[in-house]
Amino acid sequence: MKNSLVTLSALLLFSFTVTAQKKAREIKKDVPLDSIVLSDPFILADANTKMYYMTGTGGRLWKSKNLKLWEGPYDVAKTDDASWMGPKPMIWAAEIHNYKNKYYYFATFTNKAVIIDTVNGNAVERRASHVLVSDNPDGPFVPMKDAAYLPANKPTLDGTFWIDKDGKPYMIYCYEWLQAVDGTIEKIELKPDLSGTTGEGKLLFKASDSPWSREKDKNSKDVPNRVTDGPYLFKTGTGRLGMIWTSWVYDVYTQGVAYSQSGTLDGPWIQEKEPITPPNYGHGMLFKTLDGKLLMALHSHKDIKGKYHRIPHFFEVDITGDKLVVGKAFVP
Repeated sequence: MKNSLVTLSALLLFSFTVTAQKKAREIKKDVPLDSIVLSDPFILADANTKMYYMTGTGGRLWKSKNLKLWEGPYDVAKTDDASWMGPKPMIWAAEIHNYKNKYYYFATFTNKAVIIDTVNGNAVERRASHVLVSDNPDGPFVPMKDAAYLPANKPTLDGTFWIDKDGKPYMIYCYEWLQAVDGTIEKIELKPDLSGTTGEGKLLFKASDSPWSREKDKNSKDVPNRVTDGPYLFKTGTGRLGMIWTSWVYDVYTQGVAYSQSGTLDGPWIQEKEPITPPNYGHGMLFKTLDGKLLMALHSHKDIKGKYHRIPHFFEVDITGDKLVVGKAFVP
């Protein structure tokens, strides 16, 4: 009887394991874009494979040949369980950049088990922008040399990639408002192979520099919002350096744009007075389709019974002049 129970237990365990593995490997095909729930969408239009790769928050990847129907999600981030991230880090705002014949996965990793600070009654978890690498656009993406890219006692997020006029690679990221109080966007120089950082971060601008983002303080006074989110850099047709980034107008998720007077990351950065996208859209990035059309990918934001519901969308964009102009919605 004992042996029978052991055998039965073993069979049940095996069945559970196989079912769990099968579920984890389940890949859907021909999924319409508007059926995908995804925050912070980032599109890599890869000329080498003639394929679109979409990632974002969650650490998963979708593939498409036409932007209309997608296949996925694939788990592509392979982190080190023994690292500061822990065995199952949260992954936010992932991006994939093709640089010098390799593919780099810029993402925010959070270890909820580690608290680095408490500010104004808010516990601040260990969170940081980091970079993984792969030989292929669909991964797997694995760690490189540096164990950390940014200080352990500083919560950072939404790291993105830019080569400045000095020819050096940089990570541009947000210093989270939970600790900074007035959130910032900063830069730090990357090593030539992107395997780590060199030097210290430098402030580019603060959330309060924005003329359009607003919130109410504890006395119900109208003040600048403190959140910085989702920076992404671009150059206009006239060579002007711009940055789209996202914050809030009271309870409305909103994206604006700033331009560098010097044409470099060092700025100074001048904020446009008005947002550039419809209300409740944000965390955008720009990409060219495989046939050369410039689009903005971003997500819509809805609060449904206290839970965020976010879906990827595309808008047409024109940067041939001196400024970024957002056009009509683009439906593949």
